[in-house]
Amino acid sequence: MKQATDQIIIQRADVRLEILPWGATLRRLEVAIGGGWRNITLGHPTLADYQTNPGYLGASVGRFANRIDHARFRLDGVEYALAANAAPNHIHGGPGGFSARTWDVLGVGEDWAEFGLTSADGDQGYPGEVVARAHYLVGDDGVEITYTATTSAPTVVNLTNHAYFNLDGEGAGTIEAHLLRVDADTFTVLRDDGVPTGEIHSVEGTGLDFRSPQAIGAARTQAVANGWGRDGGIDHNFAVNGAGMRRHAVLSTSDLSLTVFSDLPGVQVYTGNHLAGEPGTSGAPYSAFAGVALETQAFPDSPNHDNFPSAVLRPGQEYRTTTRWQFS
Repeated sequence: MKQATDQIIIQRADVRLEILPWGATLRRLEVAIGGGWRNITLGHPTLADYQTNPGYLGASVGRFANRIDHARFRLDGVEYALAANAAPNHIHGGPGGFSARTWDVLGVGEDWAEFGLTSADGDQGYPGEVVARAHYLVGDDGVEITYTATTSAPTVVNLTNHAYFNLDGEGAGTIEAHLLRVDADTFTVLRDDGVPTGEIHSVEGTGLDFRSPQAIGAARTQAVANGWGRDGGIDHNFAVNGAGMRRHAVLSTSDLSLTVFSDLPGVQVYTGNHLAGEPGTSGAPYSAFAGVALETQAFPDSPNHDNFPSAVLRPGQEYRTTTRWQFS
């Protein structure tokens, strides 16, 4: 039986991952560049740091990623009360969510690893027993993460990986000069506490327009000045154009580019506004904006908005979603 502290390393060609059973967490993502290896994701030095710090660095987040208004939702005429860990709201599956569990290691190969977790009926207030899987696969030029889940009763599911990227290297400074493109014409408008109002708004003129590549620092400054930023930066769900497996975003620096593909309807762009002080794998605490999260997802609070894509999972159905990170 694997322990929470076990480090599982998988690799192919120029990409190498280190994964922890705790939270099925991606601790390091290294790419071969410039004659050496560069770690381009943020992580913590010890298991205790993952257990005591709130940043979800590299974690598999669920049962429902992002926020649910006032920690409650109604499904099939029944209202469910969830654990309010961002009072009065619920975030990232609650205080005992999937990121705060030791997942079972179901199998490991040279370039793949699969983890499993069973979430009991009533866990964090959610209905139905949910059996989840997280499958990491390393390709020649990237990484593919597939999440699956089944349920014993109608419920809601929204799984994502909460990796923070810094293409200059973990601990190399901020991502302010990184260029970001997001394939979205609209985003979900937020209240001050980060919960969507239900309005879907055009990105034009907001500072959140990444339809062509924008420097993250300049964009977040404009978004804050225009009244669309949050906590001094960006922490917004973008409604990605199209459907099915498609490009969601491109993050780039002078010598490395990351393209994110997924079949999910949205992507949360979070510029690491609250990373200051989080202990890093390089041995030094991070600053604000030390990394950017590109969380492919269902829309936040979708169980409470009929105009958002549904996140309902019913018995006999399989939740399955894949996100691919391609490097060049």
